[in-house]
Amino acid sequence: MKAIILAGGKGTRLRPFTTVFPKPLMPLGEENPVPILEVVLRQLGRFGFDDVTIITGYLGEFIETFVGNGKKFGTKVDYRREVTPLGTAGGLYLVERPKEPVLVLNGDILTTLNFAEMYKFHVNGGAGATIASYPREVRIDFGVLDFAKEPHILTGYREKPEFKFEVSMGLYILSPQAWGYLRPGVPLQMPELLETMRLSGQPVHCFKQTCYWLDIGRHDDYATANEIFESRRSQFLGNADTQPKVRVGRDQ
Repeated sequence: MKAIILAGGKGTRLRPFTTVFPKPLMPLGEENPVPILEVVLRQLGRFGFDDVTIITGYLGEFIETFVGNGKKFGTKVDYRREVTPLGTAGGLYLVERPKEPVLVLNGDILTTLNFAEMYKFHVNGGAGATIASYPREVRIDFGVLDFAKEPHILTGYREKPEFKFEVSMGLYILSPQAWGYLRPGVPLQMPELLETMRLSGQPVHCFKQTCYWLDIGRHDDYATANEIFESRRSQFLGNADTQPKVRVGRDQ
């Protein structure tokens, strides 16, 4: 199975760390720190994704030097490099149109999601694309007012309400037809690609699984990720003796 890792962003929200090396190489754990990209690659290898392409951009040479051919992480790795930023989907055009569905994921997420189960879900569902979904709660730390426009009469008052959403984990399965919506050198964001596919009649499914997930995009998220990784290191890195590679086909 093939995977594409998106690792070309500048990680501006994590500056000053990302002024000297790319966000996917941010280390996790206090003892024997491990770059987040290594965690992702080891997970891919464990779940049977033995053909990985990393799309790089900002400080891409650091990533290529660290990862190499990927053999030490249990998978084979090659690279495509964006000359100019192409967004979270535009760079996929640099990869030859695949013959089978492909896992596409950000190179800076910490999760225990079973990639192989998501792949099986996608194949069996016959979707054009599948998005990994995760529940998040957002609390508003103020009293929220509802009132009529005229004459501004209060109709509701909620103190520090919480709202629940399903958010994208930055993990997708794309079928080959997704490449028909890409154009050379044209920037494109993943939400735009998925919405275009949906509106053109391509089924887009959502995959939900009980797991841990964190997008390491901000300083407080990075601090949390360090704590979680240190306490659950074996869950993220796995054990080669107890978790063999998984091969997934339709209805398996």
